[in-house]
Amino acid sequence: MNAPHKSDLLTDAYGRTIKSLRISVTDRCNLNCIYCHNEGSKGTAGEMSAGTISNIVATAVDFGVSRLKISGGEPLLRKDMEDILVSLPPLKDVSMTTNGVLLRERALSLKNAGLGRVNISLDSLNEANYQHITKCRNGVFEKVIEGIRAAVDVGLTPVKLNMVLLKDINESEIEDMLSFVREFQGKVILQLIQLMDFRDVGSYHVDVDEIEKELELKAGCVQVRELHHRKKYLIDGAEVELVKPVDNTEFCANCNRLRVTADGKLRPCLLVNDDLVDVSNAPVKDMPSLFRLAVSRRVPYYREQKEI
Repeated sequence: MNAPHKSDLLTDAYGRTIKSLRISVTDRCNLNCIYCHNEGSKGTAGEMSAGTISNIVATAVDFGVSRLKISGGEPLLRKDMEDILVSLPPLKDVSMTTNGVLLRERALSLKNAGLGRVNISLDSLNEANYQHITKCRNGVFEKVIEGIRAAVDVGLTPVKLNMVLLKDINESEIEDMLSFVREFQGKVILQLIQLMDFRDVGSYHVDVDEIEKELELKAGCVQVRELHHRKKYLIDGAEVELVKPVDNTEFCANCNRLRVTADGKLRPCLLVNDDLVDVSNAPVKDMPSLFRLAVSRRVPYYREQKEI
């Protein structure tokens, strides 16, 4: 595949070139987490076909996008997830965010269909806390742990564990989670995620700046990722990243991702709802211009001089 010319890249007015696509394949979920934002969606009338998803991704690839993140809802509620993966054009990195409930049974088939790695939501290693956060029934927690182990076994690595920090619920479990990560000898990474205000969750906010200071004190090495300039810390054999999207101008200034909703709308920013571009029924020949339109609407949500 020839690299696109610079003029064929998707670069917004703030100099941010799109390198990654995050596509929601369903709004449905089999959990009901207390903080869930559902990719900023308020519900849709349907889901895109595998063919439509493939066409959208192919258009992005033509613009130089090389990384794809598949999300939901819970993407594994789609029975055709393997078919979707097989239909995709070549990409440098194909990953999926899942709650892990259905992962054990499908880890191998997903790997064989072309999935490279997974992010798995795991906010607590305490089953009672997990049930409180996810509103799940008995037995689900064990399925998620089994899903993590299955993902490692089949090579969907590095597995990233997404832990949303919640005050008075799981903020004291970071050390336990680091110990759990160490069991997998580098094949599992912990992501600590700052809570975002999509629901009435103000009482759950954790002081992430204090968490960051603690990580820096404990870390033997600190590195900075290109995406959002996120820091990652190496602590006694465990790798942990801190994701701070709220009131973070640096996070937005380095965002190189375009999102797609489950019903086929390009979403320039997760935090904005009035700038979407519908590509769900667009002919393939019209998709490039719609991608350019969406990127022209990209504005960093948190800016140095935020307009009021």
